Amino acid sequence: MTQASDIPQRRTFARIGTFVAARRKLVIDYFSAISGAGGRLVFSLAYFIALANTLSIAEFGMFATASAAGVMLSRILAFGFISALYRTATIRPNLIGTFTAGFLLLGVVSLPLLAAASYGVYLVFFASTVPLSVFAAIVFAEALLWRPVEVVLIVNNGLGKFGRAAVLTILATALRAAGAVLFMFAAQHTIGVWSWYYIGANAVSLIIAFGFFYPRQRLRLRTELYLRRLADSIYVAGAEVLFYLQMEFDKLLVLAIGGPHLAGIYAIIMRLVDLTAIPIRTFSMMLVQRMMRAPELLSRLAVKSGIEGGVFLVSTLALAALGIVLHFFPNALGRNVAEAAPLVALAICVPGLRNLVEYQAELLFARGQTAVRALNLGLLAGLKAVLLTYVLTAIADTPNLVLSLNIVFLLLYLVSALLTYSAMRRPAKAI
Repeated sequence: MTQASDIPQRRTFARIGTFVAARRKLVIDYFSAISGAGGRLVFSLAYFIALANTLSIAEFGMFATASAAGVMLSRILAFGFISALYRTATIRPNLIGTFTAGFLLLGVVSLPLLAAASYGVYLVFFASTVPLSVFAAIVFAEALLWRPVEVVLIVNNGLGKFGRAAVLTILATALRAAGAVLFMFAAQHTIGVWSWYYIGANAVSLIIAFGFFYPRQRLRLRTELYLRRLADSIYVAGAEVLFYLQMEFDKLLVLAIGGPHLAGIYAIIMRLVDLTAIPIRTFSMMLVQRMMRAPELLSRLAVKSGIEGGVFLVSTLALAALGIVLHFFPNALGRNVAEAAPLVALAICVPGLRNLVEYQAELLFARGQTAVRALNLGLLAGLKAVLLTYVLTAIADTPNLVLSLNIVFLLLYLVSALLTYSAMRRPAKAI
């Protein structure tokens, strides 16, 4: 009887063992990826503290805004062909050399458009506050130095080499932090001087990335393959530009309407909000890879709501913890950050809502619905511009302005959720 009664227990343990074994690689991959996010978080914080307390608040606001514009403009590079390179690394890694050649070719072809768009953005938002040479240097660092480093990270993640991507992430972020620390000892602490340190740190990252972390395959040009994927890549590029426009447009508007000092205060708050998104982006990246292989993954409402609830909870708790620390120790992150410290907790819901909008955009990318994604992001960018323009012109008191951002991002999230999940009712595009 004893042996017979042990049979159900043995079967239970066997099922548990099978479940754990089947997911062991997923768990190892996640912890490899999250280690990179953790290292990036530490060095990003060090970078932020060093830079925010070396530049004046006004010049930090100008740099943060110019950098945000550079990140947005960098999505024009190669007309978004990075998306095709990522899908290739994920699904057909033997073609990485071929698609890398396509990325390099299209990267060169896209340079005139990148230069023209950069100059247009400068005239609209920066002409009265940032010298053209400084703006050009920052965009150069973001678009032609840092964006290729991201390509190396994207390819390694696509290949499932999360450990290598984590190491490169930590190294590249550490180099930026080192550049900011060296800048602290410079004779002049201006945005112009910092732009050269920024170029140097990103250039070293680029050399290390392609010298030691990019897969070795022969480059082969096959234009017929690129042409078939170019339309989809352009959709992705447009969507990425719109995505970062709606993510970063607030900084541009604050600089244009409120001036450099308010832009600096705002940039400090939003940079702390950004830090909460680093672990969430790792989770989103791995979920996107799973959905590329299994589009039905989020077919159940309980799974969708559970993931969104988790993203919001983790993001909110992270900012709440930071707000508590800064409430009791306002100088913990430096004297300049101390001026914005009392305002951080007022943006309590912004990280979660902002991260959810980003997560929903990635869901459509995973399903291959790039045109719909671009359209949705365009609508969200327009809505954000209207809402923020109203807030910035109607509310003069800075604490109330920051508090109102919770309502702005709640409205953006609700519209994003409606657009995203309506689109996901349609069948996923074959990849």
